[in-house]
Amino acid sequence: MHIFLFAALAATQAQTPPVIAAPNTQIIERETNLVPLPVQQQTALRCSVAMALAAERQRLGQAAEQGWPDLTTRGREFFVRSLAQLMDDTGMNRERLMLYSRVEAASLSETGALEAVMPGCLLLLDSSGL
Repeated sequence: MHIFLFAALAATQAQTPPVIAAPNTQIIERETNLVPLPVQQQTALRCSVAMALAAERQRLGQAAEQGWPDLTTRGREFFVRSLAQLMDDTGMNRERLMLYSRVEAASLSETGALEAVMPGCLLLLDSSGL
């Protein structure tokens, strides 16, 4: 399944990301020993992943009823800039950040989760100036 999230993450690096199946959040956390991020970084990560997932839904024609603005350009730019900033701030490499992104993607894939976070994430997008 082509997910905008992983394509955009690849844009931050020259390498192609590995093929990723929808993971079980608890398995990833247990196997990778992910430590919680500070609230500001966690919010940036969650909203970046949410933008990517919402943009992918829009691309597939599955988000028209949500009333979200077109996230093709602004959402992608927010995603790329936020994840690049996270890499700079935390010292994480692309692979480690991909693990955190997978956990968020799995969490936001649960019924109603994406719709619940998008209002706040859209405010964050607007305040970013993009």
